[in-house]
Amino acid sequence: MRRLAVLASGNGTNLQSIIDATESGAIPDAQVVVVASNHKRAYALQRAENHGIDTIYHPLLPYRKRYPDLDERELREQWDADLREALLAYEPDLLILAGWMRLFTMDFLKAFSGRVLNIHPALPGMFPGMHAIERAYEAFQRGEITHTGIMVHRVPDEGVDCGPVVLQCEVPIYAQDTLDDLEQRIHSMEHQLYIEAVTLVLNQVAA
Repeated sequence: MRRLAVLASGNGTNLQSIIDATESGAIPDAQVVVVASNHKRAYALQRAENHGIDTIYHPLLPYRKRYPDLDERELREQWDADLREALLAYEPDLLILAGWMRLFTMDFLKAFSGRVLNIHPALPGMFPGMHAIERAYEAFQRGEITHTGIMVHRVPDEGVDCGPVVLQCEVPIYAQDTLDDLEQRIHSMEHQLYIEAVTLVLNQVAA
């Protein structure tokens, strides 16, 4: 049984689709063993508890108080190191970032080399970082693009949404779309693409 750790900062809809897929067998021979969040009120933590999955709440603010002499880089490294050790205790085969809103240091990523996946609501090289859907919608309104997309990629370093692509798909934008229409279309397609990508990567590891 392959062990999945999921990191989510918010509502956790992609997390829910992954949990459902492991429980139904859509992602075969795998289970989510832990869910981590940096936000106490992230509904992702409640989703995990609803399924009897262990949770890790790992906020940054206490570190600022505990280590007042550290600069931002040193603080980030300490925070990452403690989260890394907490996750390693679960011996995960794959780390899945599902709406995780922080960048990891290289020391963290080296501990899970080749085993960290992220999903981003844009095609490779387009709209990296925050508010990708809004930026795509605005670009469409200006006549600069006719569609946007989604990609699942590996996270080998501290780059933002630029790791090697595992899977990607185009998402159409229609003239009558509101921003909410586009967001709903992307999110519904994200869930299926992430399940396919996780299954693909686990099969590659098994091979």
